[in-house]
Amino acid sequence: MALYPDARTALCFSTPLELLVATILSAQSTDVGVNKVTKILFARYKTAYDYAHASVTEVESIIKPTGFYHNKAKNIIGAARVLLESFQGQVPQSMTEILTLPGVARKTGNVVLYNAYGVIEGIAVDTHVMRLSQRLGFTAERNPVKIEQDLMKQLSKNRWGLFSHLLIYHGRSVCVARKPKCDDCVLKDICPIGQS
Repeated sequence: MALYPDARTALCFSTPLELLVATILSAQSTDVGVNKVTKILFARYKTAYDYAHASVTEVESIIKPTGFYHNKAKNIIGAARVLLESFQGQVPQSMTEILTLPGVARKTGNVVLYNAYGVIEGIAVDTHVMRLSQRLGFTAERNPVKIEQDLMKQLSKNRWGLFSHLLIYHGRSVCVARKPKCDDCVLKDICPIGQS
């Protein structure tokens, strides 16, 4: 934690709804790319009602740079409709409830719950968390849900929320995908790859 004192989500948001939308958009996209798109999107749509009544074509045209924009637009609008129908237009604060929203699986649920509400129900497993967890020997699993289960068994619950942010920061700066900088790594003494 001392190495990354500012570890937090790189997604820009000011409300739980904005974070939900940004996290849905972040699938198979970079946070930088998502933040460019959400700047426009958040200026146009403010509430669950706005999204629920939005034109799919218009939403698609704004979010197209994030990729998979047909599904993402459908999920954002669908999630907003569920928020209106079941949660008075508010993003729910439990994993059970948030998983009822279209386009939301455990990773998105964990990101939104922890970063919007401080609720810790699991560990968000993205590509960085997956790669580093495997490299560091925390898991041999390839499925994000199984990786999350393995990590949750090894860490105390109060560390779950921040853990993914720390791995993401480390994965972006040192333990990069193609050529990890093992000589510069503070974890090389405990890392199976760094010791080889």
